Parts: sequence; C-alpha cells; structure tokens
Amino acid sequence: MPLVQHRAEAQGRTVNVGVVLPLSGANAQFGINSRNGIQLVADEINAAGGIKGLGGARLNLVIADSTSTPTTAANVAQRLVTQNDVVAILGAFASSLTIAISEVTERRGVPLLTMSFSDQITGRGFENIFQVVAKASVIGKAQFDGTLAVAQAAGQKLERVAIMYEDTAYGTSQATGLRDGAKAAGVQIVMDDAYPLGITDVTPLINKLRASGAQAVFPVSYLNDSLQIIRSMRQQRIDIPAIGGAAGYVIPDFEKGLGEHAEGVLSISPANYDLAPDLTERFRKRFGYFMVHEALEHAVCLDVLVQAIEQAKSTQADALRKALHDTRFEGGWAKAMTGGAVKFDKSGLNTLSVPVMVQWRNKELVTVWPSDVARTKAVWKV
Repeated sequence: MPLVQHRAEAQGRTVNVGVVLPLSGANAQFGINSRNGIQLVADEINAAGGIKGLGGARLNLVIADSTSTPTTAANVAQRLVTQNDVVAILGAFASSLTIAISEVTERRGVPLLTMSFSDQITGRGFENIFQVVAKASVIGKAQFDGTLAVAQAAGQKLERVAIMYEDTAYGTSQATGLRDGAKAAGVQIVMDDAYPLGITDVTPLINKLRASGAQAVFPVSYLNDSLQIIRSMRQQRIDIPAIGGAAGYVIPDFEKGLGEHAEGVLSISPANYDLAPDLTERFRKRFGYFMVHEALEHAVCLDVLVQAIEQAKSTQADALRKALHDTRFEGGWAKAMTGGAVKFDKSGLNTLSVPVMVQWRNKELVTVWPSDVARTKAVWKV
C-alpha cells in the first residue's frame, strides 16, 4: 500500500514516526479517526517548536494503510522500518492488525505504541510494545461491572445476560472479561455466541437472543455489526438494554446510522472526551466532531512517545525503550487518560488506565460510571 508522508515545512532535522492504520476497508472510519488524533498532536508539537530535547526537531508522520488485513499490516510495517527510518510506529486500532505489526517491530527492535485492546498484545513477553489502554479482559469485566452498578442504581436485579462478540483477538479477549464479571456476580450467561468478522446477517443471533430470556445483552462489535445488532433488536422489539464493547458503539457513525435507536445505548470505553474537554475540544474545533476514544488514545500514543524522546534526548531504540518503561507520563495528552497519567509496567501495559461507562445522550457520549468521574447519572433504558 502507498505510504503518505506528512512533512513539516520547517528546515532542519526531522524525526520520522510510522503510523499504520486501516484507512480503507471495513474499519476505515476508525483508522481515519485515529489518524486525525495523531495529526492534531503532531501539528501542535511542531507549531510549538518541535522536539526541544533534539534542538527543535520536527515530527514527520509516515502514514501507511494497513487495510483490514493482518498480512498487509505486517508488510507495511516492515517497509516503514526498512525504508523510512522510523523511530517508532503507532497503530493499528484493530488488535489483529496490531498483533501482526508487533511481530515485525519486536524483531527489528522498534517501539510500537498502541491503543488496541487484546490481552495478547502485552501478554507475550515482548520488549518493544506499549499499550496505553487497559487490556480487553479488564475492559470486558468493567463492561459487566459497570452495567451491574447501573442496573442496581435503577432498582433492577440482573440474573440472566447474553454475550455476542466478533471472533477476532479483540472480541474473544473482551468476552473473557465479561464471563469473569458474570461469574463473580453469580449472574447466569444464557447466550454466549461468537460470530465472524464482517457478518452480513445477524438474524440467527437476534432470534437466539429473543429466545434466551436475557435481561441485558453485551455485544462486542465493530461498526457495521453494531448497527445491524441494535437495529435488528429494536425492529423486533427486543427491548432489553444493550451495553456495547466500545469500538462501533462509541463513534458518531453509530448515532448517525441508528438515529433515535442510539439514544440511551450504553457502552464501555477506555476513555471519553468529556473527561478532558480542555484538550479534546481542540479536536472537535478542527475536525467537526467529538474526539472519539481511538483518536484520543492515539493522540496520547504520539505525545507519550515525544515525551520519551525529550526524556532520553535521543531517538535510539534502547534509550527510547528505557524512557518509555521508566517514566510516569503526567503532562500533555497523558492527562486525558482516565488515570490522569500513563505508566507502563514491564510488559508494556499502562497500569493506570481505568475503563469508563458512557451513554448516548442527545447525540453525545456522556460518562456515567464510575461515580467518581461520572458527568451525569445513567438511565437504565430499554
């Protein structure tokens, strides 16, 4: 796939940062959102004088389209490393793509910063991977725990729930967390079904959901499947709460595709724009829509990388790796994360990331759980 370089206009040294995202195919909107977040931060850093620890060096983003295919993602990552002298790579939204890229970056000793969820990402003992969000099993358990709290606050007792998830690294990892949450709470899972990525007919899933007797459903989906699931539920008058697994449930296209059916839908999310409006409103002003979580977290990835370069005063891989592992990143865009900072453990996982529950209200996503960060109370809507 072609590589696109966004070069700074200023003369002098540039630092090449690779960006691998699905800019075409089924997950293109997520990739575009992510690119926008990265571009915003790069432009702001360059406008403020560049990387001061390197004498004002400018950031140069080398952007590659992974499509939605792991093989393509690995191939373009290889080209970035061997042909474009990148100091690090950011990407690639979808966990299956990120896992493929990480095999390349680990072999080549190049840091990879990601907001992908899968437990596999930081679960393989790799030294060059840095995951700014909580892993999927933690997000899945929070998806359940937050729902339980919202239901209890509304005077509802959950006894039977359904899980449906796409069968890639993201969906399967997050479903594990949902099962853990249900087991710990003594709640029966009456439906637990995987479905293929790119599904075009959700009728069998919805029919099974109707027959299951579930009081709530946890779908873990990208965009097209999330639209199909919620639309089919509402058309068939299956009026139980749906609590999404982030991804397709927390972008403007979800509300645009469903209209009134989106109102009141809950979802877990690794972060939300309403928790850091002083930062995220800059994105809305530039791009015309709220800063979705993948844009925010990719912005954090780039900002943390630059802070690490400033700390190391070097772009050498060993120095960068040490700075990323040793530093608690508290300034800049790291403040937008739910923990208010970023700190990677030995595996490369950000130990401070805490998932939040959001709800669609009047075409916006509002944080409703946990209570210490909630912007309003959740509505248990059917």
